[in-house]
Amino acid sequence: MPKTPTNPSPTDLAFINRQLRQRLNSLTREANHNEEVLKRFHDRELTLLATESLPQLLGCLVDGMKSSFDLPNIQLILHDPDHELRHLLLHSGIEPDSLADIRFVDEIATFSPKHARYKAPWLGPYLDHEHAILFPAAETLQSIAILPMIRRGKLVGFIGLGSHDPNRFTRHHASDFLNRLATISAICLENTANREHLVIAGLTDALTGLHNRRYLERRLEEEVTRALRYQHPLSCLFIDADHFKQINDLHGHGAGDSVLRELALRVKECLRLSDIATRYGGEEFTLLLPQTDATEAGNLAERIRHRIQAKPIAIHGGESVEVTVSIGVSALQSGSGDSTLKIAEQLLEEADNALYLAKESGRNRVQLANPTSIPRNEQEIVEIND
Repeated sequence: MPKTPTNPSPTDLAFINRQLRQRLNSLTREANHNEEVLKRFHDRELTLLATESLPQLLGCLVDGMKSSFDLPNIQLILHDPDHELRHLLLHSGIEPDSLADIRFVDEIATFSPKHARYKAPWLGPYLDHEHAILFPAAETLQSIAILPMIRRGKLVGFIGLGSHDPNRFTRHHASDFLNRLATISAICLENTANREHLVIAGLTDALTGLHNRRYLERRLEEEVTRALRYQHPLSCLFIDADHFKQINDLHGHGAGDSVLRELALRVKECLRLSDIATRYGGEEFTLLLPQTDATEAGNLAERIRHRIQAKPIAIHGGESVEVTVSIGVSALQSGSGDSTLKIAEQLLEEADNALYLAKESGRNRVQLANPTSIPRNEQEIVEIND
């Protein structure tokens, strides 16, 4: 701004006043903008801190930020070497691969060696040859911000913000708010993962590592609702170890525990990630099989029965016992006007009744609620889980 003349004329004073008013208006607009930006960041931080589950947090980090910051593209890359986060999502009934803007990587340094070295946010133009790995199919992006999520000195992921405006993120912009946001996101990720572990601990059978009956009750109505809404098949298996009481009586309860653990392991080896395996009680296991019809469920039941029968189970003292199972199978039936809860209860009841028939018919067999669909021999078994 030019210096004020020693004896300014009215024209000079009017010009200086206009400049001062323009400067004041500019500073006011900048202050209002900064206040609005601060408010958006503050609101987003409070929302993140209030999340109670991993799916809710991931939704806030992607969809919530898109809405809050009016951005077309947000990518979340998370370091998940032991598949811990992916398993937690599966426990919540969410397929990790279905989350389009979120990727879980086994080794973040291998995934993107250059970006893994970032210790602070990077802002600048989008360059396809450098940033396509973080922003796939992002031809229209003009500027980006890469926010490293660091917790306890370790990189746990990236938040990628993409804009069509070349001036939205530049190297001249301050990044204090963005850095704080990434730090809070990393803390929330750790906290929600820990909280999910506590929840799962209360929904897991300590002996077998499978879900428990409480978890089944929690998930059953959800899966039935989803199957009915999208017109997908859903099946249920009830599995019971034959003559299990004799194992306890002859070899002791420790041997019985060993058998149950091995049964759970062999059952899990036959399942897909989307299948839900629970220890229903005692020596009885219940499986929920999303997107599986009665015939496929019968085939899977035969595969489980053969897997368990094929090899004796080792117990203490170098001994082993031969174990067989009986399996009842039911498929979802949507009765007209029935409530979701009633349909869910019917699914379990029909599998339980089919199991009873399998026991009454000689054990070591599969019984469908609709007997016409039972696989008759080993040649009919379909390897549906490969």
